[in-house]
Amino acid sequence: MTLFEELSWRGFVNQMTHQELPELLEKEAFTLYCGFDPSADSLHIGSLLPILGLVHFQRHGHNPIALVGGGTGLIGDPSGKASERAMLNKEEVLHNVEGIRKQLERFLDFDGPHAAKLLNNGDWLGEVKLLDFLRDVGKFFSVNMMLNRETVRVRLDEEGRGISYTEFSYILLQSYDFLYLNKHYGCRLQLGGSDQWGNIVSGMDLSRRLANAETYGLTFPLVTKSDGSKFGKSEGGNIWLDANRTSPYRFYQFWLNQSDSDVGRYLRFFSFLEEEEVHALENAVIEKPQERAAQKKLAEEVTKLVHGDTALENAKHASNAMFGGDISRLDAATLKDVFSEVPSAQLSAKVLNTEPLLLDALVEAQVFKSKGEGRRLIRSGGLYINNSRIDGEDQKLTSSCLLSGDMMVVRTGKKNYFLLDFS
Repeated sequence: MTLFEELSWRGFVNQMTHQELPELLEKEAFTLYCGFDPSADSLHIGSLLPILGLVHFQRHGHNPIALVGGGTGLIGDPSGKASERAMLNKEEVLHNVEGIRKQLERFLDFDGPHAAKLLNNGDWLGEVKLLDFLRDVGKFFSVNMMLNRETVRVRLDEEGRGISYTEFSYILLQSYDFLYLNKHYGCRLQLGGSDQWGNIVSGMDLSRRLANAETYGLTFPLVTKSDGSKFGKSEGGNIWLDANRTSPYRFYQFWLNQSDSDVGRYLRFFSFLEEEEVHALENAVIEKPQERAAQKKLAEEVTKLVHGDTALENAKHASNAMFGGDISRLDAATLKDVFSEVPSAQLSAKVLNTEPLLLDALVEAQVFKSKGEGRRLIRSGGLYINNSRIDGEDQKLTSSCLLSGDMMVVRTGKKNYFLLDFS
């Protein structure tokens, strides 16, 4: 399968500037780039499609550049924004650039014959002189054309919003990036989301005018859900690639909970599974939807890709915990994460010194109202500590009942959980 056939069946191709681009990509190795905005110290899953786009190009023998916007991040891209974004200072942007750099290094190969490069446009934009830039670059940009850009027009049409000169000038800086990368790295192709089409075309035009360069552009679709709603958010906000912002367990759960109507597209976008296996999983959605085999495979593939094998196994163990699985291997942070939405209470660790009856401690923690209620629960086989059934009413509370030294998970019935913290 050629690169373009791969990109096409996976749904990566939204627009391209030249119909001959697929043929050219088979004949010669291209240097290409895609930009990433350092508005936070982590990318979120909305960036996964362009990241994996770069990976596909590298796997097919091309040379990718991941460009982190240390310079443009000080300005702000108005694309997709309903209002002016909060300005970050240089220290904040540099901090964010370093966080994104570490994440991109997980995906791309920076060694070998088609080694990727990781660049920061602050390294050259910070050296540009204003008067030179306005004379040499600004004169090629028509204000009429810029006002007709959808990202600008939307802001101007909404009463009371508007757009600052700072964000209005973003297109000039991104266009200059393409010119600079073409001159210094031989970069001939820019990738981006569909909202970047205008910026890409402007960069191509500037490269033609100032360097007589033949350059190309290709955009990816913006990922949405089948109902048209925005992809990449949960009730808690963005789904981040940083494990400290979105834990591997929450990350895994996000993909596991995707709808039957979306899972096929997401398997194409966000995994490297072969076409035959994706089709088989799509058929399983139709024939055995209750098994959710496609969602499980999607969650496994993306979690492993972003967080690694160990984090995936921990996430799967954590997911099984809610269905009576073994939770003894979960650390305190994961336990709190898994059971963050269940009732909880904190008891003093000193109570362990007297080894009280378990029922007394559970009544004190208000797991149930009385010891009588607890006894009835035990007799009916409905009380579990750390997913192990309690058979004796005289069971004592000791340190051996705790997980990770200070946590205990109580379950009453099939799925009523309670978390006790003895820290």
